Amino acid sequence: MGLESSFRNLSSELRRLLEALQELKLTVVEDRPSRNDAVVVDNVEYAMEDMLGWVQESCEAACVAQEAVTHPVDLDRGRQALATCQEKFQRVEQAFSTKLVSYESIKNLTRFGCERKGEWRLWVAAVKQGIERCRLPLQAAAAALVECWKEIAERAGMTSIS
Repeated sequence: MGLESSFRNLSSELRRLLEALQELKLTVVEDRPSRNDAVVVDNVEYAMEDMLGWVQESCEAACVAQEAVTHPVDLDRGRQALATCQEKFQRVEQAFSTKLVSYESIKNLTRFGCERKGEWRLWVAAVKQGIERCRLPLQAAAAALVECWKEIAERAGMTSIS
């Protein structure tokens, strides 16, 4: 793909993920019924806040990395920024898998919707759809990170002296 284009792609994919998570947070926070909140609702909101912060930090690090790999290339700075980006992104993946899409989380959310009925059932359905819409951007960002690491490794291998 090329060094610069892989880093541009990473920034783009992270922005798409950020947008998907922002849409989900809007559903979680703004669209929820105004009465009878519960712990399960708070847990989803807190997970969203954490993930949005980490994706934002990951985006910022990706921008630094993207700048570093444009002419003149500063591979070390790019590598360091990419490592920061990766670290923040892994937190997002971990939170997504444990706090949003784990069997236990989905079961609790579904049970909550069934118990509360009415508006809450609709809210739970919308949240579950929003969570599902975040999967592809998350996977695309993960793949973009791998491509960046491949490009960094390839570039570093080209400059090594035997």
